[in-house]
Amino acid sequence: MSKQFFPNLSQNYIGILEDDEYYDITIEVGEDPNVKIFRAHMIILCYRSPFLRRTLSSNKKNDNSVLAHIKFSNISPEIFQIILRYIYGGIISLNEQEPSEILKVLVAADQLFLKELIDYLQKYLIENKSEWMEQYFEHIYRTSSQSNSLLELQQYCIDFMAKSPEKIFKSLDFTSLSEKSLVSLIKRDDLQIKEVEVWEHVLKWGLGKNPTLLPDPTIWSDDDFKTMENTLQHCLPLVRFFSLSSDDFFQKVRPYKKLLGHQTYEELLESYLNPDSEPNDNILLSRYRNIGGIIDSKIVNLNIVSLISRWIDNDIGSKFAHTRELYLPYEFKLLLRGSRDGFTPKKFHELCDGIPHTVTFIKIGRTEEIIGGYNPLEWKSSGGYCKTKDSFIFSFKNKVNFKDLILSRVDDASSALFYKDMYGPTFSNDICLYVKRKNDGSKDYEFCRCKQSSYKEKLRNTEDYFSIEDYEVFQIKKKDDNI
Repeated sequence: MSKQFFPNLSQNYIGILEDDEYYDITIEVGEDPNVKIFRAHMIILCYRSPFLRRTLSSNKKNDNSVLAHIKFSNISPEIFQIILRYIYGGIISLNEQEPSEILKVLVAADQLFLKELIDYLQKYLIENKSEWMEQYFEHIYRTSSQSNSLLELQQYCIDFMAKSPEKIFKSLDFTSLSEKSLVSLIKRDDLQIKEVEVWEHVLKWGLGKNPTLLPDPTIWSDDDFKTMENTLQHCLPLVRFFSLSSDDFFQKVRPYKKLLGHQTYEELLESYLNPDSEPNDNILLSRYRNIGGIIDSKIVNLNIVSLISRWIDNDIGSKFAHTRELYLPYEFKLLLRGSRDGFTPKKFHELCDGIPHTVTFIKIGRTEEIIGGYNPLEWKSSGGYCKTKDSFIFSFKNKVNFKDLILSRVDDASSALFYKDMYGPTFSNDICLYVKRKNDGSKDYEFCRCKQSSYKEKLRNTEDYFSIEDYEVFQIKKKDDNI
């Protein structure tokens, strides 16, 4: 059995630090007029800090017994005093320290390779001073990015940028955000903010960098536009202008058309005015925003939900629809999930029959492909073919690539849907899930395939049977307010 007496040991070592008799090194810290010389002990410093060991290896006493002397002009005496108490006594008290001072201690600890203290201070700031860090995000981000040791702080900044960009844009030092920081923020696909707000904040940042420019672009000269264009040259390509609504484009972008360049502006204008124009491959798609309360899906994201909602409302607009700001007038209530409820016709009819306005999503096994359809009527366990002209089916290569998406409207309304107890959500032969007739419907789907029949477009290039990785059925309900 052993007994550890660390508190007394710590106090004794702090006593050594405060003793004026046995020191063998002096450390000059700070810059004029705030400079202080500390007396310390080489053996303690060498064993507590790898950086100090390397530094002191070339600064030992010479034969004339002259004390070793080192300088740290980039650390203040007040911060170094805190560091020395940690080195000698393993003690650090932060209760009375301002967050800005704690960050300075962390930077000094990083310089001296005090890993234990680095890890502790990063965790302390994240857990106890997050509100302050939000206000001074640019300073935190810039500081942490300059070191390979402050990884926890860097990860905090990365996560915060994606989850709470509005707090960064509202922070006290937003306009002092470096170009590198702003670019890393607005290039993210998962930035949780509306695109028109991204544009407004980019403009605000640009004006902050050019305080002589007035906010009103109608009075800008050509030179003013050129100045702003040069300031925003690395930011403008990252703003997803094609995601804006026509109203936002007209009100918020048109006055700044000289910033965009003639070709980009003309392509934007055509996308709003010409329904037959097609997006080129270089257009950045809408960001993947996570808005709660819309849908609980393991298969699709809000970008797909937005597009499905447009199709339900016949608000197709143009071939740029999938690039526009999210259109979310509906809530999607989960009725069935195969991985949770099973993959049987019996469970499908038990959970979904008698419920109108449903959307089915099917993730095809061993691929990223998603197919599905919208049924404005009720599902039933019998009745055979059912007539409707308002259903549709669709296909996506995956949930992030909209280039080769397929929307297929009804061609033969008399057989748009098919109802039977051995079948799941079946859109004629175009999407067909079923089990053998002799089955009681309690087995998993045995046959799943797409064969063009009652809809205008073929969903898949093959009519081969496929397996289902998962599928979901949702009932849609109109929300009170759009998001």
